[in-house]
Amino acid sequence: MQSQRFWGVASGAAAGALWGLVFLAPKVAPEASPMMLTAGRYLAYGLIAALLIAPRWRRVTAALDWKAWRALAWLSLAGNIVYFVFLVVSVHFAGVGASALIVGMVPVVVALWGLKDKDSPPLARVAPPIAVAALAVGLIGWESLSQGAGGHDGVQTLIGLACALAALLSWSAFAVGNSRWMGRLPAVSPHDWSLLTGVVTGGFALLLALPAALTLGVWSGEAWVRFLGVSIGVAVFASIIGNAFWNQASRLLPLTMLGQMIVSETLFAFLYGFLWEGRGPTVIEVVAMILMVVSVIWCVRAHRPAALAAAEGEH
Repeated sequence: MQSQRFWGVASGAAAGALWGLVFLAPKVAPEASPMMLTAGRYLAYGLIAALLIAPRWRRVTAALDWKAWRALAWLSLAGNIVYFVFLVVSVHFAGVGASALIVGMVPVVVALWGLKDKDSPPLARVAPPIAVAALAVGLIGWESLSQGAGGHDGVQTLIGLACALAALLSWSAFAVGNSRWMGRLPAVSPHDWSLLTGVVTGGFALLLALPAALTLGVWSGEAWVRFLGVSIGVAVFASIIGNAFWNQASRLLPLTMLGQMIVSETLFAFLYGFLWEGRGPTVIEVVAMILMVVSVIWCVRAHRPAALAAAEGEH
């Protein structure tokens, strides 16, 4: 059991480390517009996903009806295309730290989203961690606006923060919908469902490629190399390998621990951002990070069944 938990935590941390790279993409290829970065990343992801699922395509798709395909379409938009466009704009205008912290509140928003579910805890149990999350977001937003993230003015920083919140809501909608649809399709493995989402996302990215190309300026050869490297690198490391590590963690860890592992993505994104900017965190950033971690862990633990909580307390 201890070995299983160790490898589960290691897999979850590895997924977070790879997912955190996504927040650096706009910094590495600043010439690319949000639409261009989105089209590039998901065209690469869609192609790789199609190659991986091709040998099982007929068997896997036989379990899908038109409602499942429609779900794949909106999940691909919410969890990939729309989410990533908002994230890129947020990183450009509000910075890596603010974007990572706000998007890292997904478990808290999902908990709030599911309050009407029959097995959800009472509001009194989740209200305190939600209040802590709001305080963390308020602190990081106040600092970003007061200092002007990345040299941007207040209006641009405010746009960046608003886009981070939009990315948070988009990803939370995906997390809730994706979980529910996977529960309805036991014949489709989580890995194959992820690849199907990648294929559908690639189709949307193909449609996005033409309007994205209209945003192109005059790029140097070096800019093209950075753009292609970012697109392929994020697709391979974050979307393919990162998702594989997360699936492994999902098999090895109980749900209560798995939810807490999402924090690793935010912490790695902060680390990468500080390394890229060549600075350490400010006092407010440290406080906001601590509040974010406390909020997510507190919120996840508030959803534990009483029996499970008692059992874990015995060890």
